[in-house]
Order: sequence, then C-alpha cells, then structure tokens
Amino acid sequence: MRLDKTVLQVALDFENLPRAIQAAREAVEGGADWVEAGTPLIKSEGLDAVRELKKAFPNRRVVADMKVMDTGAFEVEIASKAGADLVTVLGASDDDTIADAVRGGEKYGAEVIVDLLAVPDPLARARRAHELGAAMVCLHVGIDQQMRGENPFERLRRLVEGSPLPVAVAGGLNSETAAQAAEAGAQVIIVGGAITKSPQITEATRRIRTAIDSRVPQATDLFRRYGEKEIREAFLKVSSPNVTDALQRKGAMHGILPRLKDPHVKMVGTAVTVRALDGDWSKPVEAIDRAGPGDVIVVDAGGGTTGLWGELASWSAHVKGLAGVVIDGAARDIDAILDLGFPLFSRHIASDAGEPKGFGEIGVEIVCGGQKVRPGDWIVGDASGVVVVPRERAQEIANRSLDVLEHENRVREEIKRGSTLSRVQNLERWEKVG
Repeated sequence: MRLDKTVLQVALDFENLPRAIQAAREAVEGGADWVEAGTPLIKSEGLDAVRELKKAFPNRRVVADMKVMDTGAFEVEIASKAGADLVTVLGASDDDTIADAVRGGEKYGAEVIVDLLAVPDPLARARRAHELGAAMVCLHVGIDQQMRGENPFERLRRLVEGSPLPVAVAGGLNSETAAQAAEAGAQVIIVGGAITKSPQITEATRRIRTAIDSRVPQATDLFRRYGEKEIREAFLKVSSPNVTDALQRKGAMHGILPRLKDPHVKMVGTAVTVRALDGDWSKPVEAIDRAGPGDVIVVDAGGGTTGLWGELASWSAHVKGLAGVVIDGAARDIDAILDLGFPLFSRHIASDAGEPKGFGEIGVEIVCGGQKVRPGDWIVGDASGVVVVPRERAQEIANRSLDVLEHENRVREEIKRGSTLSRVQNLERWEKVG
C-alpha cells in the first residue's frame, strides 16, 4: 500500500446508521480522509452500514472494521461486495485466517489490515502479516485498555521502525496525541470519540488534521485519558449521574440527600469511613482528626434520626480541607452549614443531638445509603446525590465517566439541531419484545 500523506481515518463507533452518516459528513468536511464503519456499527446495522457509507462517500476509502477472527475469505468477500476498500482481521487469529482473508480480498479489490489488538509481540506479528500478504497493520489500544491510561507511543515507535508494512494507530487519540502519533511515524491515524463525540465535529476534525500535518499538538480539555494521579481532577469534571452510568447504573446511594446552597458544588474525595450509633457524635468528630485534605467522611449511623453532625464539626472539617461529609443518619445546624458552603449529604435533618459516648469504629467497611463503602473508595457527590467508586477501579471509572459526558455532549447538540432523545437513541428499535 502506497500512502502519499498521513491519513486521518474517522472511526464511526455508533449503533445508529443515520447518526453515523451525519457524523461522517461533518468529519469529511473537516478533513477526514478515510471513513470507518466501526465494529459496533456493523454489529448493529450489518453490512448495510458499509453500503450506505460507500454511497455517501464514493471518493473516500471505506474501512470495514470487521475484526475477522475466522472464515477469513468469506467475511472479507461480503464486506468487499458491500463496498469496503479495506477490512480488518485480528492479528490474534490463525495465519491461515489472515492468508485466506487476503485471498478473499484480492478477488474483489479489498485490502486487509491486521489489527494487533492484544497481540503480545506486535512487531513479530507485523512481519508475519507482511509475509501473508496483508496491506497494513494497526497498533490498537482497546477502549478498556484506554480507561486504564495505557500509552501506546513507545510501542508505536518500535513498531514503525521495524515493520515492513505501513502502520496505523488507534485508541483514544485526540488533537494532542494525534500529533504525537504522527511524529512517531504512524501513516494512518484513526480517531473516534475525539471527533464523533464533539458537538462541532467539523471543527474538531480540522484541529486534529492541523495537529497531524504540523506535528504540533492542539490543546484540548476533552477526549483525553487521565492517569492515576489525576483521578480527582477527572471526577471534578463529571456529574454523579455520569459516574453511575459509567458503573453500569451502580454505586448510587439512595435516600442520602444533598444539603447544598450552591447546586453547582461538587464533592470528590477518598472515603474515611465511620460506624456510629444514632446520635453518638464522638466517632464522626474524631474522624476529622484522622482524615486528610481532600478526604470525605462517610458515616453509617444506621439511618438514625438524631443529629450527630453540625456547624462546629463542619467548621473543623472545612478548616482542615476535607472535601465533605456523607451521613446515613441526621445532621443539624443546616442553615449555618449552608452559609459555610461545606458539602454535606445526609438522610435526615434534625434539631436535636445526642451525646459523645464513643461507641463505633473508624476505618472499617460500612454501608451508607445502601452502598458498601471501604476506606479509600472514591466518593463523588453533587446536587443529584452521591456515588461510591471502588478504589481499585477509580482511574478506569473516572475515564469512563468522562466518556459518558462526552457522548452526552454530542447527543445534546443533535437535540438542539431539532432531533429528540428518542430519535437520537432510536428507542423503539431497541425496545424489548415480549
């Protein structure tokens, strides 16, 4: 395969074909060279997705991201007949599958890209793919790997230096990292979400095209992956609904209500857990001394109705720099706490308080709002409520939450242009029958 310039390929990972075609139109206007029918789109719409994309863009190369793993010739043939110029085959498949896919493509004028997703030795596989007749290899960092913050660029450089085939790269690229990919020698740069999740796709594509051509990163606050040390920063950009969506609708505390004067206040921090008896405010207050700046005190008081947190505790926590407090029980002095602006979430409000008897524990696993909370779990709270994120998944879920937010930004734009949520999501098609 001969390429005269670095190619920008837009990956259309939609489930709805009309949305994909509209996004592709805007991307091509912004400078996208190739158009990819993404795997989710093909699984949702079948090879009609390829047919319609080829009709819409007869002068653009159309890639069918089939991720073929078996019956190589047959699957490449049917994609080719639908209009695909290039078809992906997984590098993890058998040599015979790749060779058969190449032969199938030759009959109908399609070329084979070997996707190196999850291949342990990409360079060795690229050399073998060349021997088998493939046209290109793709270094692919999968979505699940991206959420853990995996960086492909060092591997990309080594692959480009040693591969006898042109190298494509895919996996969470944006207007900053696309320039790095081009600088590392990738000849095809595949961008999905940083284009298709943008409210203004044409402008987003132009910025990425500029970054590729100039090799100069174009700064962006969106469409990036956050590292382990950036978890708080990432969670502060999203809402508690975004987080529970990222957790597959899990993690939300029930019955725990925000006590916030400013509805735009967000609480993000790691949990310092407390188990206390109704009205016994000793351990919750002692936990302030145990907590550090940015922590969230989470109290399991069994849903009790006697106050065990108030103004003075809030001042103590505020001065120390805590991010907030969550109480499955009662709080009081709400007016003073609202004026202070300290983030408080509680099940009940009460005027009375109990006594500091000292029963309970600090730093143990508890249940708050129906959710298990362990020391160090991440707590995200805002005007919609509180969500618990398991500490071992915090980086992944922070990135997935941003992905949810970015998808919603595009849906919002489509609604503003005259669509509706039902039409954007094509709800009737996906309703369960029976």
